[in-house]
Amino acid sequence: MKLSAEQYKTWKNKSITLLGMSGVGKTRLANILRRGGGWFHYSVDYRIGTRYLGEPILDNIKLQLMQIPLLRDLLRSDSIHVNNNISVDNLTPVSTFLGKLGNPEKGGLSLKEFKHRQLLHRDAELAALRDVPEYIFKAKAIYGYDKFLNDAGGSLCELEDSQLMNILAENTLVLYVEATKEDEKYLITRAEGDPKPLYYREEFLDQQLAIYLAERDLPYAAMIDPDDFVRWVFPRLFNARIPRYKCIADDHGYTVTTEELARVTDEASFHNLVEFAIARSD
Repeated sequence: MKLSAEQYKTWKNKSITLLGMSGVGKTRLANILRRGGGWFHYSVDYRIGTRYLGEPILDNIKLQLMQIPLLRDLLRSDSIHVNNNISVDNLTPVSTFLGKLGNPEKGGLSLKEFKHRQLLHRDAELAALRDVPEYIFKAKAIYGYDKFLNDAGGSLCELEDSQLMNILAENTLVLYVEATKEDEKYLITRAEGDPKPLYYREEFLDQQLAIYLAERDLPYAAMIDPDDFVRWVFPRLFNARIPRYKCIADDHGYTVTTEELARVTDEASFHNLVEFAIARSD
């Protein structure tokens, strides 16, 4: 959605889509606006985990429990009940399900299973994002929120779905949070210290996997150290996503930096930042 600064200022039922890598401050901003009142926080990752990947996540947990004789017998006799505890602030079940590629003895997944889960996640993310217009309506009609924040996952730019982007652009103002060079280094260093499961476009994964296997002199993916691959691939993924984010922002929205967003402390300062970003793009 393209607006003038004045149109944004007078827009009563503001709806924003936040776009950017994990760690740039999207959820921090969501917490500020949620505490300030009047904002409905729509977490795409939460929607993925509770609605679209809920059953596969539980099936995966049960599969692991079935390897333990005592728990297997309790599950079979319906003596215990298994559930996940996904919340906006705890998305670990989603991350655990996505998993990492590599040696199963080190907690890795086979290439076939890894790609299968990647596809499930992609479909779930698309579905969760397509739900945004419905939840903008629900936020106001059911819960009484005048303003809506779509906290999009970091992999939105990988989905390559022009129809979806048109839906988001028609219903929300798209705001890309661009990491400064200093913050880029911080995010890469953080990922190296705590390598987490990630979503990759299949084309990107195949290209990078071939390079990694050649560099490490490994004949096949089952010999990969899962954490080592994530550490190795993250900077490449980060750099590959930047032009994709920028393209979305140029076509459909506006850009702010992590440094600018970090200075937001309340709803008023957020609105000032958005108005500045709009004016800057003119």
